[in-house]
Amino acid sequence: MSIYDLHKSPSHFVKKRFKKNKLAVLSTVFILVLSSVAVLGYLIMPDSTHFANDGLLEISKKPPMFTVNILKEKKNLHIPTPPVIKKIINGQENRYKEFPIVGTPKVERDSVFFIVYPGLEKKSLHTTTRLEMGLPLISVVKSIYASPSQKLGINLAHNYIIRDKDVIYLDELQNVRTVTKIQLVNEFHEKCLSKKTYILGTDKIGRDVLSRLIFGSRVSLTIGFISLIISLSIGILFGATSGYFGGIIDKISMWLMTITWSIPTIMLVVAVRLALQNDDIWVTFVAVGLTMWVEVARVVRGQILSIKQKDYIEATKAMGYSNYKIIVHHILPNILGPLAVISASNFASAILIEAGLSFLGLGGPPTMPSWGTMIKNGLTELTPTGHWHLIIFPCLAISITVLAFNLIGNGLRDAYDPHSKTNN
Repeated sequence: MSIYDLHKSPSHFVKKRFKKNKLAVLSTVFILVLSSVAVLGYLIMPDSTHFANDGLLEISKKPPMFTVNILKEKKNLHIPTPPVIKKIINGQENRYKEFPIVGTPKVERDSVFFIVYPGLEKKSLHTTTRLEMGLPLISVVKSIYASPSQKLGINLAHNYIIRDKDVIYLDELQNVRTVTKIQLVNEFHEKCLSKKTYILGTDKIGRDVLSRLIFGSRVSLTIGFISLIISLSIGILFGATSGYFGGIIDKISMWLMTITWSIPTIMLVVAVRLALQNDDIWVTFVAVGLTMWVEVARVVRGQILSIKQKDYIEATKAMGYSNYKIIVHHILPNILGPLAVISASNFASAILIEAGLSFLGLGGPPTMPSWGTMIKNGLTELTPTGHWHLIIFPCLAISITVLAFNLIGNGLRDAYDPHSKTNN
């Protein structure tokens, strides 16, 4: 240590030792990237609908990097563009009804004809016929007012009139519009045809696995963060009170810790759900946090039992400082190291607990894509010949994320403890 280091704070040396641990630094970068992905969510998901539930049954259980042509038919609804914040939170409804198709559709007269992807094949005893569908071009390209209306005339079968060179129609807000047939064809080729590549494949009802995996990261990190806040708040309160005051308070606190620690997480989740008469995902967050505070309380209690005997604590008592100030300003700052380590460990544990609860059906709603739910759904579709991607990707996501938090915890432990074996 140089003479210049004598003027630097202890946190400087903690950061310096932490940066030497390459695995911990790499894990921190991974968690930051994963957090950014989770926050952006719908903005970067290929399927930005709510919970990424816009599936196509014709292309169910397709392998990674599956590519298909898509024909998009405009829905007859007015779907406004949500603000960015609202889209980040809830996603956005798809403006189109999508059809996976084979080849290139044909525009003949006033209709478009296409062959549906073989998922909807019509099979007979000796032949297999691909289903060909036809739709009016105007209904594919434009949103047509769906309810009966007499604005364009009486007893019309549809709310549009096709003429020689143009089409008159009612839009989704019942406004009269006119568009030329040339414009319709050009708009059809520009907006209604696309090609989709499912990087991680599709699940059993044709939903994009990558989009659901991205949303699952939001669920896992959110439950880790909320349960960590709950466990730290309760654990520090009980641990600090028990360790500092001792006596009957310590005995009551230790008894409560022992009772809480003996309750299985699943039973506590069920109990909290019954008590609150609610099965939303936030109930799982609260239940997981309530099962993890005991570890924090025990660490805080043990640290305070050793620190409160120090001379500087006795000096603060002699100077007339209140117990609150002694605990908050003089004791807790000196146990940040152990708290940081157990926080990283609890974060990883919360992700595992949530995945296990979701696998058992005790997580969020069935339509919400969490990593545990994806594994559960994928397990029912697993066969000896395929569909491995439905399980392997959420399993990898859980394993890598938990490993990253554990490596961060090890790095923090070594950084706060210069005498640990890793640094010797």
